[in-house]
Amino acid sequence: MLEALADRALVWPDGSGLLHMAAPLRQAWGSPLGLDPSLLQLTAHTTSDELGRVLAKLGIKPAGGNKQQRLAALADHHGDPDRVVALVAKAPAAARELLQRRAREAPVRPAFIMFGAPPDASDAGIRWALERGLLIQDRHRYGPARMPAEVALALRGPDWHAPFTPAPPGVRSVPATASEVEREAAAASMAFDAHATSVLGVCAATAPTRLKSGGIGARELSRIGKAAQCDEILVRLVLEAASAAGLLARDGERVAATAAYDTWAAQEPADRVAVLVRAWWELPRTPGGRRDEDGKALPALAGTPPCGGCVQARHGLLAAAAQLPAGEGAADPADLGALLRWLRPLADELPQDTTPFATLIREAELLGALALGAVSPIGAALIADDAEAVADACRRLLPAASGTARFGSDLTAVVSGTPSAALAALLDSVADRESAGAASVWRFSPGSVRRALDAGLTPDTLTADLAAVALAVEPLPQPLSYLIHDTARRHGRVRVVSAACVIHGEEPALLAELAAHRKLAPLGLRQLAPTVLISRTPADKTLAALRAAGYAPVAEKPDGTVRIERAQHHRAANPVPYPRLPGGSTRARRTPARAANTATPGTPGTPVDLRALAARLRDAPQDVAQDVAEEVTEPDAYDGRLYAGDTEEIIAGYARNLTFTDVRQLAHAVDERQAITIEYVATSGNATVRTLSRLELDAPYLNAWCHLRDGERVFTLSRIHGVMPA
Repeated sequence: MLEALADRALVWPDGSGLLHMAAPLRQAWGSPLGLDPSLLQLTAHTTSDELGRVLAKLGIKPAGGNKQQRLAALADHHGDPDRVVALVAKAPAAARELLQRRAREAPVRPAFIMFGAPPDASDAGIRWALERGLLIQDRHRYGPARMPAEVALALRGPDWHAPFTPAPPGVRSVPATASEVEREAAAASMAFDAHATSVLGVCAATAPTRLKSGGIGARELSRIGKAAQCDEILVRLVLEAASAAGLLARDGERVAATAAYDTWAAQEPADRVAVLVRAWWELPRTPGGRRDEDGKALPALAGTPPCGGCVQARHGLLAAAAQLPAGEGAADPADLGALLRWLRPLADELPQDTTPFATLIREAELLGALALGAVSPIGAALIADDAEAVADACRRLLPAASGTARFGSDLTAVVSGTPSAALAALLDSVADRESAGAASVWRFSPGSVRRALDAGLTPDTLTADLAAVALAVEPLPQPLSYLIHDTARRHGRVRVVSAACVIHGEEPALLAELAAHRKLAPLGLRQLAPTVLISRTPADKTLAALRAAGYAPVAEKPDGTVRIERAQHHRAANPVPYPRLPGGSTRARRTPARAANTATPGTPGTPVDLRALAARLRDAPQDVAQDVAEEVTEPDAYDGRLYAGDTEEIIAGYARNLTFTDVRQLAHAVDERQAITIEYVATSGNATVRTLSRLELDAPYLNAWCHLRDGERVFTLSRIHGVMPA
């Protein structure tokens, strides 16, 4: 292994006998041997004060007070395995158990990042270890605290050694001759072609819908698998390979077949399989992956980032199988997975696999690249990376498509091998496919024959087409002929037609006259019976056209009674009343001449004696004086003569949340074109304070220039809750 790395300039020795490693190779392992970085690396961002607190807990007095001296003292302590073991032995039980477990386990990468979240030091054991530097929390890295490599090695003990398996794991083999491998690969490739044709045929007929997050979800995969009669892994494998080969493409919210699919479907089975096999060989992911690390379902065609480890796993699997002696195959596919893991340690495995690379091995077997635990001719061509060799191997293993079928008296049609595209299209149009694989079976039924007749085929044409593809030169079985002709005899006895309305009457001559009337031709009248016409035009327009032509038709309700027509008059649904006072009377318009007089409370129309009113307020008790003042100032107590003009009157009618003083202040700003500040509550419930100018009243709205938004805005008067000077 070291020689192979040295040949590729990944490792090299120096004069002192040490090996140096290329930086990219070092980065390939995040935690070699399950160890975190060293103490010096983990404490690179630790402050001198933090180191001082750790040393105080350990009871160590450094040579000096700067960071370098304190770090040297801590490194000297942690670099002594005996001192570390003795320290952990005195730790609380929870801390001791935690440290022993962390020393043996590989570092855990955080599943997600919570920005701004403090490190979890709530556990007493973690806090004890953090205070003594046995665990270090890197403030520049999110996730759990990490253990310095010196501490982990000390706790693992002097007897611990790095795992090393210089010899590859053994693969139990069984005899597998070349002919047996080819026969098994041919059967698998034929079955895969049949399933691929069915899956892509279903997608071409009804394009699967994509999820909003991307990809084809479990529901669509289940629908396709049920229609194509194959497992989910086959559906995923076909969809991913077909998409990579350009047979499927995203079309809006769906994944539809492309023009290349039509060309592919018309090819021979060997050519179809070769296209999908080559696409699978270069796929940047493992298409059979259906679950993630958390066990959640993964969509197909999700467009996940390329996975170089998946390609390496695929290539390494066939390379591992090719190392077996000639004439032998792996007795257990799991042995190939273990060998692949040893040969390609960076190859990516799927979380769903219970044995190493189980899904990948299953894919290779379905495609015929791996058969009986050995590499097939298709797999050998893939290893050679020769597209023409792949096509030749497929042509050698897969027979040409069959263009004939054997029809049985049990209303079935059986095709040995792979049916040609024309034969499959014919049988799919007139029968239902029951199975596919080395032999495909279709079954005829009244519903399937009716489907062919609905498509425009006649019984004679259908019989002739089926007889032309019959395996034996003989008439079709009598039950099939009877089924076709009996279904054709009943086909079309009941007809359904679309119509906008129906015209009927008791006089056949009158109905015939209407059907032949030139002016009524735009109606699209059609005579179904001597007294029945249908029209392609809605009933109201048909009635108007008949009346314009001089006839006197009447309209009928759905129950057959005559519909009485009365003139419809348009009326406003919700009339807006003129603004009224809270008491219910209409506000009177106040003129400047009446502004000098103020109505006495309770006596409308009587001039107020201001001297008498002032005397009443002066001599009355405080609570009575307050009541009198409120009678004068409260808007609800007035009969309309308090408003100085129409603007006040209109604003008061809509701005129900404003006091009379606020109404008067807002009306003055509108009339004088002055700026004003309001407290406004929007429809969302948010209250804001706005300064407005260029006010224009358009009840129940106020148009103004808003200085907060720096633009024209429309405000609802009922949502203004306060008014202040600008």
